Amino acid sequence: MEQVGLAATADVTLWSLFMQAGLVVKLVMIGLLAASVWTWAIMVDKTIAFNKARRQFDNFEQVFWSGQSLEELYRTLSDRQTSGMGAIFVAAMREWKKSFERGARSPIGLQMRIDRAMDVTLAREAESFEARLGSLATIGSAGPFVGLFGTVVGIMTSFQAIAGSKSTNLAVVAPGIAEALLATAIGLLAAIPAVIAYNKFSADAAKLSARMEGFADEFSAILSRQIDEKLQTRQAAQ
Repeated sequence: MEQVGLAATADVTLWSLFMQAGLVVKLVMIGLLAASVWTWAIMVDKTIAFNKARRQFDNFEQVFWSGQSLEELYRTLSDRQTSGMGAIFVAAMREWKKSFERGARSPIGLQMRIDRAMDVTLAREAESFEARLGSLATIGSAGPFVGLFGTVVGIMTSFQAIAGSKSTNLAVVAPGIAEALLATAIGLLAAIPAVIAYNKFSADAAKLSARMEGFADEFSAILSRQIDEKLQTRQAAQ
């Protein structure tokens, strides 16, 4: 009896349950485990990327509002790869310089071109913050159902085995039911972190996008004043 008990204990370990499962249930479990690993990889990547973006925003705002010349700041940033607020600033200044080099005379047209350049850059930067969040949403919503599918298939297989053995003894039923429920457990293991991560990183991306939009509006107002001053100076000189 003692040996039978040990054998039964060995049969319900996680590895034993996985090995005893049918092909479909195994594929479901492997897919869910892969989705769980992908979820954690995205979580680590986004945590690092968002922390880096916040530091870059803080550093850029400190330099921008320090009173440094816009021309000097543009020369510094235009020679390097920029992102976030820096990319918006460079795009606006590039359009500003190109327009004045070509003799822009309409302040409204110039302002519209600068705003459009900033909007395009802002949309591109916001899209980079939201990259791969769709994967988290998909895993979070589909994971439990995929796990449930594996459970249903496993239970059907278990009932077929029970019918074949013509025994409803708990020792016969328990391993099959346990391996079927393992698929649901793995589905929840993949889905719960994905849902939490999606909600958090979506909120973080929205906050970073809002900061960029706020900067773009402030910088647009600054350039609008300078456009009026330059055009008035040019008209007075003529």
